[in-house]
Amino acid sequence: MRTIDWLLLLALSVLWGGSFFFVAIAVRELPPLTLVLARVALAAALLAPLARLRGLPLPRGLAAWRPYAVLAVFNNVLPFCLIVYGQTVIASGLAAVLNATTPLFALLVMRIFAGEPLTSAKLGGVLLGVAGVAILMGPDALSASAAATIGMLCVLGAALSYGISTLWMRRLKGTPPLVTASAQLVCSAVLLLPAAGIVDGFWSLPAPGWRSVAAVLGLAALSTALAYIVFFRINATAGPANVMLVTLLIPVSAAALGTLVLGERLAPHQIAGALVIASALVLIDGRLVARLRGRRQMQPDDARLRARSTRQ
Repeated sequence: MRTIDWLLLLALSVLWGGSFFFVAIAVRELPPLTLVLARVALAAALLAPLARLRGLPLPRGLAAWRPYAVLAVFNNVLPFCLIVYGQTVIASGLAAVLNATTPLFALLVMRIFAGEPLTSAKLGGVLLGVAGVAILMGPDALSASAAATIGMLCVLGAALSYGISTLWMRRLKGTPPLVTASAQLVCSAVLLLPAAGIVDGFWSLPAPGWRSVAAVLGLAALSTALAYIVFFRINATAGPANVMLVTLLIPVSAAALGTLVLGERLAPHQIAGALVIASALVLIDGRLVARLRGRRQMQPDDARLRARSTRQ
């Protein structure tokens, strides 16, 4: 990954870190399917016209839409609904910890179905990153009751769904990021509309308060529309497995936003967790490790050269 990819990944973690906050507010008044439908439909309404203005046509014909429909299922519909439902029974912090297993699922899926090499550095880095997220969230993340088990399984199912989507995203790597983001969101809205109507009867729900409306708008515009432009931009240059590393950074961004915006203090375990996550990303990136190995290999060679010159 290039430096610009890491910077975009950090920006994406801030955008998606806010999604847990927005969902926690909106889900108090809106049922899960209706909330997810509002999220993807508003985001699609923002991105589709933007793609047209940029001269990027959306797919034409059912065959052209099919890849985006599959991506919408695994990258939007399933994970969004599972996470929102999970947050109705577990804390958002615990949901962020469980969601951080996405890179591990992504690496395993790519290894099993695409034969991508799974190096010890990548696997070790992901496991270290997940441990760092758990440290960052502290003991509260481990205090879930037995009643919250289904919520935790839902979020883990969402992480698995994201991992499966990485395999499908390889087929769309050459597509402009704005087209991919717009098309998958349009497909997500079309798929969710009948489900939300049958299950929630969203047209008969009472009007939500302004806090929920603001949360939905933030969720759609920032944590979905803008976030997916950045997401598919990283995917186009760094690959689907690397872009899923964002889930390790999301809890760090959430803690930072809480400190800067809400005036919260960073606890010692949060600082320790952030340092562990930073170490995991360095291990996965591999550049620093390669440089250190190169220096270690050069040192014995330099020593032998000095010994030869001394003997001569």
